[in-house]
Amino acid sequence: MEDNIPHLDGTRPGPESNIKVGYYRWVVCGLLFFATTINYIDRAVLGILAPVLQNSIGWNQIDYGYIIFAFTTAYAIGLLFVGRFIDWVGTKRGYSASMIVWSISAVAHAFARSVFGFGVARFALGIGESGNFPAAVKATAEWFPKKERALATGLFNSGPNVGTIIALVLVPWITLTWSWREAFIFTGLLGFIALTLWLIYYEVPEKQKRVRKEEVAYIQSDPPESPAEKIPWLKLLKYRQSWAFVIGKFLTDPIWWFYLYWLPSFLNERYHLDLAHLGFPLIVIYTMVTVGSIGGGWMSGFFIKRGWSINRGRKAVMLLSALLIVPIVFAASVSEWWAVLLIGLAAASHQSWSANLFTTVSDMFPKKAVASVVGLGGMAGAIGGSLIAILAGFILQFTGSYIPLFILSGSVYLIALLIIHILVPKIEEFEMV
Repeated sequence: MEDNIPHLDGTRPGPESNIKVGYYRWVVCGLLFFATTINYIDRAVLGILAPVLQNSIGWNQIDYGYIIFAFTTAYAIGLLFVGRFIDWVGTKRGYSASMIVWSISAVAHAFARSVFGFGVARFALGIGESGNFPAAVKATAEWFPKKERALATGLFNSGPNVGTIIALVLVPWITLTWSWREAFIFTGLLGFIALTLWLIYYEVPEKQKRVRKEEVAYIQSDPPESPAEKIPWLKLLKYRQSWAFVIGKFLTDPIWWFYLYWLPSFLNERYHLDLAHLGFPLIVIYTMVTVGSIGGGWMSGFFIKRGWSINRGRKAVMLLSALLIVPIVFAASVSEWWAVLLIGLAAASHQSWSANLFTTVSDMFPKKAVASVVGLGGMAGAIGGSLIAILAGFILQFTGSYIPLFILSGSVYLIALLIIHILVPKIEEFEMV
């Protein structure tokens, strides 16, 4: 009996190969990519402008660490509730609310006059932005069969890299043409474009009139999940699968926060690159990161389609990613372009790791629990980000050395993977009881 499952190109094999199932799910992936890109443009502005604001506002490394702490703490608090909120109101309304809050908060940075003012604006931004990944991962689970989810996650998860690249081009130009205040205003208003597109084009497959019934059937081609009621958080925390994701995020997300907020300062202090010259090295880094994000999602899907188990495919790519991050321990001790390449390789591998770590949630949990589990893990990652913000601020203020931070960055992924493997020897869907 011939397999009649549609291929990625939208056709069915065999005599029915001319029957198209459609591509609207990739339109949804495009919406997620665009919103995530805007999310990270707003998030990246502060890090790019840090050397300018340090002189303009007059903060030191510890003050800067506290500002980042305000964002990551709010992000953690938001993730404590946002996953449940999105599971409750639905992906469309939940993501819309998130976009509104983070866009207004991003604009509010332009009116800050002190470290405290930036802390308040950053706190509000953290609350709004906490909805992005729980909503995006839930939308991916709603719109993609499991064999395509890692690729879809890798595609929208490249949004942070593209958003950062856009910010690296846009923010210095706006700042040098007008001022840093206009940079916050213009980038903040971009969120309302993403909101408009989301409201027009997003709906769950069963209610989306633009999608073909053949594509809905393809999206739902995985074995049906058993019905489940809303799952209390305490119940989620009973499962080792939840703890594997939570610990993985707690250990590795802080490294991404470190890259995002301290790379411009590192290049400025170590190699004396000012705002007009920071852009190109950082663009090289985040271009590498984009390749890593998409490539990591594609690679595990490639292995799985060729007969590897989900467990083997996901963990093989996560192990490779973890090993490629290790050389970053030398980044503070080499010449400028070697540092750029080592950081770019590590950051790209982080995104490859992240795309597969996110996807393990929808591999293991029923759809109704996905956003809640992602929210819990994101909260843990944000708590880790809060801790590294304070740690980095004090280390840099009192030692002036980035070496301890790069050693930490190079070591935690292998530790995280070992813990994940111990907790979940086999990644597979399980029955929640």
